[in-house]
Amino acid sequence: MNYFILGGTGFVGNHLVKHLVSQGDKVTALVRDKSKLKIKSPNLTLVLGDPLKPGPWQNISDDIQVVINLTGSPVMTNWTEKTKQLILSSRVDSTVNAISAIKDSSPKTFVCANAVGYFGPRKDQLIDDHAGPGSDFLSDVAVQWQEAAMGAENFGHRVVVTRFPAVLGPNGGALKQMLTIFKLGLGGKLGSGSQWFSWVHIFDLVRAMHFVSSNARIKGAINVCAPEPITNSEFTAALAKTLRRPAFFTVPGFGLKLLYGEVADMLLTGQRCVPRVLQESGFDFKYPDIDSALAGIMADWQ
Repeated sequence: MNYFILGGTGFVGNHLVKHLVSQGDKVTALVRDKSKLKIKSPNLTLVLGDPLKPGPWQNISDDIQVVINLTGSPVMTNWTEKTKQLILSSRVDSTVNAISAIKDSSPKTFVCANAVGYFGPRKDQLIDDHAGPGSDFLSDVAVQWQEAAMGAENFGHRVVVTRFPAVLGPNGGALKQMLTIFKLGLGGKLGSGSQWFSWVHIFDLVRAMHFVSSNARIKGAINVCAPEPITNSEFTAALAKTLRRPAFFTVPGFGLKLLYGEVADMLLTGQRCVPRVLQESGFDFKYPDIDSALAGIMADWQ
């Protein structure tokens, strides 16, 4: 298949591009800086452009069958009014621009990233793909992002909105900032540790993106998360065990709020999500449990 990818230089984008070209698919990646995508393949073409702005990059070849948008400003930052606006606009504007590029083209599949933050804090509720949205800031961002993506249906395209949890993988992702602390034996649970932690191994994530791209029966919003959500305490224990380090500390909630402000609410709450649509569609997770996922990641970490 022929893919056009926005956001191909990020952690997920790099892994996705590498996976697709390794499978024999052809990829055109929109990049602001060609040096940030170091993958070399005859199946990969780089196009310079800014997904947040209209431009010549929107002249997407009609041979393209799948357009994937992974663009989004980092969420783990100090939430000022300016950064909040960038978190929202980077996602919505890139999506609107991607759809504008294909509005007059032959029917395609449009896959747009999203986040399980769509659901907001849900305590112990088991959340499948069809649950409704929450009411906090990240929920509002995810709702507007999803609504923008679904607009591609108006032009005859199949739309799949892929809701990501914490993405775990070697050399980046959610683990990158944790490893140094845990390797020093200073790791620990956040707050009570009872909050749910939905996650996915990067290898399963990119395989799932490939899977939904070619499965015409899958439409709308789906959860792309491992089938076994865990609590923050369970994740802490599993990571400490994998690294063979103690993790006795507890980071109190008030301390997180002093350090991170409003972002701390995201760390102290969570979602217990399951990928019902993916599983019912026959997708096979290679890393369904946290122990095998962490073992594989540490073995591959450079």
